[in-house]
Amino acid sequence: MRSAIVIGGGVVGAAVAHDLSLRGVKVTLLERDSIAYGTSGRTHGLLHSGCRYVKTPSVARECYMENLIMRRIGPDLFETNGGYFVGITDEDLEYAEEFLNGCEAAGIPVREVKPELAIEREPNLNPRVRKVFEVPDATFDPLKVVLSFLATAKKNGAEVRPFNEVIGFKVKDGEVSSVEVFDRISEKRYRLSADVYVNATGPWAGLVAKMFGGRVSVTPTIGVMVSIRRVSTRVINRLNPPSDGDIVLPQRRLSVIGTTSKAVRDPDLLPKSREDVELLLRRGAEMLPLISREEVKAVYVSARPLVGEVKGSGREVSREFSVIDHEAADGVGRVVSVVGGKFTTARLMAEKAGDLIVKKLGMDAPSKTKEVGLLPHYEYFEVS
Repeated sequence: MRSAIVIGGGVVGAAVAHDLSLRGVKVTLLERDSIAYGTSGRTHGLLHSGCRYVKTPSVARECYMENLIMRRIGPDLFETNGGYFVGITDEDLEYAEEFLNGCEAAGIPVREVKPELAIEREPNLNPRVRKVFEVPDATFDPLKVVLSFLATAKKNGAEVRPFNEVIGFKVKDGEVSSVEVFDRISEKRYRLSADVYVNATGPWAGLVAKMFGGRVSVTPTIGVMVSIRRVSTRVINRLNPPSDGDIVLPQRRLSVIGTTSKAVRDPDLLPKSREDVELLLRRGAEMLPLISREEVKAVYVSARPLVGEVKGSGREVSREFSVIDHEAADGVGRVVSVVGGKFTTARLMAEKAGDLIVKKLGMDAPSKTKEVGLLPHYEYFEVS
């Protein structure tokens, strides 16, 4: 049996482990912390309809198609509450035509709703809302999705090792021959070998690639989020191009207001400020005025892995993803990186990475992840 070591226990690493295990590859997944400790565990939990990315129709279309697939293979993982894009100002209304044209180009179904009906359904909406579009957004608990991918991968033979950090690679004759791992529980080091190695470490992908002499152009951008008590049933988006504080979404018994965006150098150093929190509360209150009177329950931050060199906020950078064959790109064999994208598109990212990996392994094994249902998240703890 051919083997793979997947580095990274977020949603992309988990989806890659799931995809490869279904193809008959023996997978060992290594994560330096707990599962979904990094970016994946600190997302706001939006299963994108794609409508936020209509400036890049290919990304918008990917998000919508993956939205449908994820609902089908993991129906119990998502709150299919839908979403509204709400226009309040003249500037918002000027964006409406571009928004609708972009959704049509991406094949995303959008329906205009009378403001009075939207307010009847969502009583906390700003009564000055002038235009509302209904979109197929959904929400999820990030950890449950990651654990469901891994539970299914484990059922198909994968081994998952949290708190096992890759600290080095051995490169011999132009290809990676093993990884050096530090077990943070036993505090021991060991080496592990496989036929192929997958760098699925998100905003850390560039740092990991440097260890084996490769290059991944990825810029971490921080996003600060604020949670308050739940104030809406649906996802409430501002009818504008993506900006700070333009989304409020239900997450279990809370609502999350998101998010800021600013490029940083180190994905382990993610500053947040009082100004960030005040900005998010102020912008959120423009859509749902009672937010201005709500108690802040938590403030948290994560790092997005945007592909390429990013300056400023990174809002202008596409949310496309890349699968990198380092043998072709850097002359280092047996190692692949997958980076960028969104939580929503992790399954697709894993499929494309898996297609490259099995080709390199000389296997004829198509992806099955569109059809195979995911196990419940709690079975992660039960599957040996």
